[in-house]
This record gives sequence, structure tokens and C-alpha cells, in this order.
Amino acid sequence: MNTVDIIVPCYNEEEGLSVFYQETQKVLDTIPNYQFTFLLINDGSRDGTLDVMKTLAAEHANVKFLSFSRNFGKEAAMYAGLTYSVGDLVIIMDADLQHPPAMIPDMLGGIEEGYDCCAARRSNREGESKIRSAFSNLFYKLSNRMTDVRMAQGAVDFRIMTRQVVDSILKLSEVERFSKGIFAWVGFNTKWYPYENIERAIGTTKWSFWGLFKYAIGGITSFSISPLRLVTGMGCFISLFAFLYIVITLVKTMITGIDVPGYVTLLSAVLFLGGIIELSIGILGEYIAHIYMEAKDRPIFIVKETNLDRKNP
Repeated sequence: MNTVDIIVPCYNEEEGLSVFYQETQKVLDTIPNYQFTFLLINDGSRDGTLDVMKTLAAEHANVKFLSFSRNFGKEAAMYAGLTYSVGDLVIIMDADLQHPPAMIPDMLGGIEEGYDCCAARRSNREGESKIRSAFSNLFYKLSNRMTDVRMAQGAVDFRIMTRQVVDSILKLSEVERFSKGIFAWVGFNTKWYPYENIERAIGTTKWSFWGLFKYAIGGITSFSISPLRLVTGMGCFISLFAFLYIVITLVKTMITGIDVPGYVTLLSAVLFLGGIIELSIGILGEYIAHIYMEAKDRPIFIVKETNLDRKNP
């Protein structure tokens, strides 16, 4: 019998966690020849999420939990789950039921067909604002153009992976993690399952627009140096333009004499160059920040409490 660990990152999911377990377990009960274990990760929740986890663990033998010492973020929670998992297969899914449990049997079927990973992707973004949807689509297009890894449009974290894939992911132990990129970077044969976007029924989303924007910037800079090359290209272009402008100005001055300087032209040039400089410094700062975070070599997460026997993976 194959063992399957289901990793569920949780942050302030007190309202819906029990419902998630019940709905998912209904699906799992229909799947023979697999033994499922829930590994719930409490990512420093401020509500009663940990109490709900403890209750579920007391009532159900297939529920295990990890509780962080503080909020480390979803990326750290997923990494912790992968680190502590021991199953032949590993599933990652959210606790808000926006990742449909009903897809699990079909995705397991893909693994049985010989795929190393079966992952879900949203075929639409109904229920989201048009601005958020537009920026999300733009992110995938930019990421695929600027990086060497190719992410499927609408890819989400919901997936089933073999132990070989999980072990490969764990070898990438960077602190500044972008799991969607890491999943794509390790490769392996992946089968994609499209599904229609499902609005959260219980609770509220923990992702703000600004949080998603920072996450996207971090994802691009984690897997590409194209922004640095863009800065170099802009510098070369501006330098060439400035040189040509100087030559033209000198020639014009020798022919027609000195003109009265144009205030608007000068101000526009200064503001434009100032903006380019600020943009360049910002891009360089992103990469320096990555170096800074990795150089400190701090742990990705700290476990405060768990009901697992294996305290130290």
C-alpha cells in the first residue's frame, strides 16, 4: 500500500480547517490501496488554528501537525512539510478548499500512468478583480520570457509528487523561496490538470495585492538575471543617446552659435535620467537583498510544537 502525506499550510484557518478535513477525507475514503496522512502546518496563526489541529489530531490517527514559533510564510510552511514528510507520495494543497479535493483521484491516476508530478492550474480567474487577474497573467508571461524555467499559465501549488521529486526539491534549500519556480526548475515529467477557479467559502484570503506583487518580484529575481541585463542595456542606450546628442549640439553650436538653453528640455532630461538611476538601484537592491538573506544562513522555519515522533527530520 502506497503512503501519501498531504501537506496543508495553515495561517488563521480556524473557521474552515475542520470542514477542509471532513470534505477531503470523504474523497480519500473512496480511494483504495493508499494510506493518507495529513500533515498540518500552523504558520504562526493568531487565532485558534492550533487548537483545531490538536482536536483533529486527537480524534483522527491520520492527522499530524507542526506549529511554528511565529509566522514564517507559506513558502516556509510548504518546505517544512516536505522536510518532515516520509510518504511515497506527497500532496500539497491549501486549507481553504480552493484546491478541489475531488481532483485527487485523477491526479493519483496520473502518477500511476508514470508521471513524476501531477499539478493543477487554474483555467480562469473568475471571482477575482480584473486588475489582479491582469497582473497575474502579466507575471506568468514576464516570468516565462525572463527566466529559464517555464511555468504553466495559472499554475498553483496544488500537486502530487513522487518521493524522488520531493527529495530533489529539498536539495534547493535557499531561504528566499519561490516554490512555483522551484517546482519547475527541478524538472521531471509533469501532467497538468486545469480547473475552474473556486472562491473561498470560509474565511478571508491572507494575500494582499502588495504581498502578491512582492512575491512576484521575488520570484522573477530568484530565477533570472534578465533585470540586471536590462539595466545594462538601458545604460548603454542612454550613454549612446547622450553621446549622439553631444555631437549634434557641438556641430549645431559651431554652425549657428549658442542657443538659449531650454528649461523644459533640461528638466525632462534630468527627471528621466533620475528615474532610470532609481530604477537601476532598485533592481540591484533586489539582488543584493537576496544575497544578504542567503548569507545570513538563518533557518527557514522553527518548530515550536508537534505531535510527530520524528522531531528532527
